[in-house]
Order: sequence, then C-alpha cells, then structure tokens
Amino acid sequence: MVRLWGCRLPLLLLGTLLPAIVLADHSFENTAIVRTVELGGSLVQVTTTYAVKALEDGAQLYRIALGEREHQRTSWLEAKIKGQSAILALEDAGYEPESGMHFYSIELPKPLNLNATTNIVVETVETHATYPWPREASQQDPQSLKYESDLFILSPYKTSVERIKFRSPSPVIHSYTTLEGLDEYNVEIPVTKSGATITYGPYNNVPASATKDFVSHKQYPIAVHYSYDGPVLEVTKLTRAAEISHWGANLNIEDNIHLHNAGPTLKGHFSRLEHQAANFYGRNPPHVLPGLTLHLPSGIHSAYYYDLVGNVSTSRLREAPSLPNRGQGGSYSVLELRPRYPIMGGWNYSFTLGWDSPLEDYAGYDKATGKYVVGIPLMTFIPGAVVDEAEIKVVLPEGAIGVDYIPPLSPVESEVHTHVTYLDTVGRPVIVLRYKHLTHKHAGTIYVTYEVPFSAHLKKPLAVAIAFMSLFVLGFAVKRMDIRIQKK
Repeated sequence: MVRLWGCRLPLLLLGTLLPAIVLADHSFENTAIVRTVELGGSLVQVTTTYAVKALEDGAQLYRIALGEREHQRTSWLEAKIKGQSAILALEDAGYEPESGMHFYSIELPKPLNLNATTNIVVETVETHATYPWPREASQQDPQSLKYESDLFILSPYKTSVERIKFRSPSPVIHSYTTLEGLDEYNVEIPVTKSGATITYGPYNNVPASATKDFVSHKQYPIAVHYSYDGPVLEVTKLTRAAEISHWGANLNIEDNIHLHNAGPTLKGHFSRLEHQAANFYGRNPPHVLPGLTLHLPSGIHSAYYYDLVGNVSTSRLREAPSLPNRGQGGSYSVLELRPRYPIMGGWNYSFTLGWDSPLEDYAGYDKATGKYVVGIPLMTFIPGAVVDEAEIKVVLPEGAIGVDYIPPLSPVESEVHTHVTYLDTVGRPVIVLRYKHLTHKHAGTIYVTYEVPFSAHLKKPLAVAIAFMSLFVLGFAVKRMDIRIQKK
C-alpha cells in the first residue's frame, strides 16, 4: 500500500532494487489487462486487474507504470492478489526520464516458476480527475462532468488482450470518444456502449507501452462526458486539534473546515425564491449543496457547530451511546448540518465543528511500560469529498514525556513542539502532522504513546493554588494601601 505523495525509497534500497527492476522487464508478460473506472465527482476509483505469466523461474518483482497525468491525480494505490485480502508490498521505484513514466514495483507473495500465472488487482483513487462541462450553470440547470484519460494502459510488458471500462453513476452519457485506425490490434468495434457502461476493446497484441515512442505515436486520448447527480465537494483546508485532558478524563476534537463546491459556477444571480420553491418540491439541482450528513464517533457530547457569523442552530445531532475500547467499529453518531445558505457551484463555506468524548473510549494504560496509549481519529470524512490539505494537531497533557506516535500513513511533514495555554507552567507537547489529498481510503487512527509522571499530575493543582494565592496576596496588599491624596 502506497500513498503517492508520501513515500520514496531510500537511495541505498533503491540501488539494490535497480538490478532486479531491470531484469523484471523480461520476467513477465500480460495475458490480459482489464481496467474499470468508476466515474464520480471529486473522487474517481480505478480497478485494474493484471493477468500475468512468468517468463522465467523465480519471477517475483512485477512493475506497473503511471504516466505523468495519472501519477499527479492518484492519491491512493494498493495491490492484492485476486480473491485474497492481504495487501502486497509495493514500493515507489521512481521516475525514469527516458520513458517519462513513474514506476512502482509489486512483490508477489512467492516467486513464480516458468509459465506460472497469477492475477494482480491494483486499486487506485484519483482526485481532481473530473471537471464541470459546461463550466457555468444557472440555478436550475443540470450538472455534467467530463473525465479525460488515455486509451491504452501503460505497462513495461507486452499484453495479449486489453480492455477498459467506464461506468457512469448516471445512465445519461452525453458523449464519449470514438476511435478509428486501430486495425493493427485486431479489433472490429473499438468502443461499445451499454446502459451506463462504455467499453473500449478488447485490443489484441499490444506491445510494451511504457515508452515515450509508444505514447507519442500509438496512444489515444479519450474523454467521457456524463451527468452527475450530486455536488462536487472539496475540502481545501482541514485543521483538526485533538486535546487530551487527564484531569477532565476528556478528549476534545475540533475541526476547522474550509469547504468548496467545485461544480459548475453559478451563472447569473442567486434567487432565494427559486431555491425555496425547488426545496419545497424536492427538486434541488444536483450542483447545489443544501446540507451535509456526517458520521461522528459514538459517545460524544457537548457538540458545537458555528461559522464566521456565529452559532448555526439548523443542525441536528443523534448521539449514539458510548462504547469504550471500540476502536473504529461499532455504532456512530449522526450529525445533520444545514449551512446558513445553500452552497452553489464555485462557492465556499467555512465552519468549525467540535465535540467532547470520554477519554476512556480512546485511551488505554500499559502497566508493563507505564505508558498511556491513545487512538486519535485522523479525520471525519465528508462523503464524496477530497481533502486538499490537512493539519492534524494532538495536544498532550502537560508534563508528558517519552512521546511517540504511529500514524496510519506517512505525513508530508511532521513536528513536535510545545504549546502553552492558561494555567500551564512548562507547556504541553503538541504533535503536528500535515497531509495532502486525503480520501476515504486514508481514514485511520493515530496512536500516541506517552508517560505522565506523578509530579506532572501535581502541576495543574499547584498552578491553580499559586494563582489563587497570588490573587489573595494582591487583594490583601491593595486593601492595605492608602491611595488617598490628602489625609483627614
């Protein structure tokens, strides 16, 4: 499993793999490649199945290639053997200027003998792969998106049969690319349409395509223009602050969310009358976002939701009972958010969402090491949205030592610094993790371990006692001072 923006091979390891990678070009051939593209809004899910055959004994390192455009918009990539749940080891083999490709090496569970076969399933999630077309729409117009890709799947191996399918969420497909001049691949009908599915191929005897020469002379651009019945959402910036309090036995989580509707830009002026009429008849256009439904952890309380103007009362929370030590499973609380105004295409909306939870639902104590272990959810996923930038802060109790953490995925940047707030003496350790292009596949738990000495537990009541004593001494001194200008 690889997150394309956060994983690079060490130079030493890459150097040891290069000879094997070069030899791997002649170790396999593809008997068939089938790619299925599930078209969507901000997220597009792609599943590619490689039926491979070993051309020599001991073949174990299989390579896949991504073009520059595909590499830029792929935020999640993982590989499995078809029918198995185990995730295969996958490493970034780097960019090759000679071919203009980004290569990734997949290690099979066991080496294959000559002519042995297996099926490798590669799943990817693409972000910002679609765009609205037309770019503008009036308040009651429908919404259509366009997805652009390449016809042939890039591979350093020759392929016997290749096919690519596009599945639209709506049967309304306005147009798609038709092709001619593909006789060399022994195909009678280059593309067919059946309902909401468009199939290109099968194409036979495709040579190794991960070369500049193939891309320049034999690759074909294709596009699908389809109707999409939902808002295209992007979270341009997410800031999550999770504060652990031992004195209050509480975990507070607060999210600052900057939401953007990436659908077609509103053409003309917004009409509240038209919106109320469409809302009354239940006919809101697909590019309008009237509200959100979020799944929050169970056992939360004291939830709050406000925007730049103030508290938004048009929200409803259905709390689920607390489930200690539940991990990430079990039931969840449902929060229905209705923004202060409907979010039209091209509009932004910023708001803050926070809640408190019992610390025992997330924390444990290891008596053998004397350390606390706390699991912090990485993010609250907004359905169908991509998070362009995320900053996750975990504020630990004052006096915590031996701080360590295990994130569910490698961050782009990370740091640990000290944060000082009211009634603090030496400050609190803060773990800061930064990510880019997060999707539902990246949701996970950050596990934080630390120790809190007994003396650290006394710092808070000691600080409170000193503060009250200082106020008492100050009041006593003021009471004894004579500030009159003239005495009687």
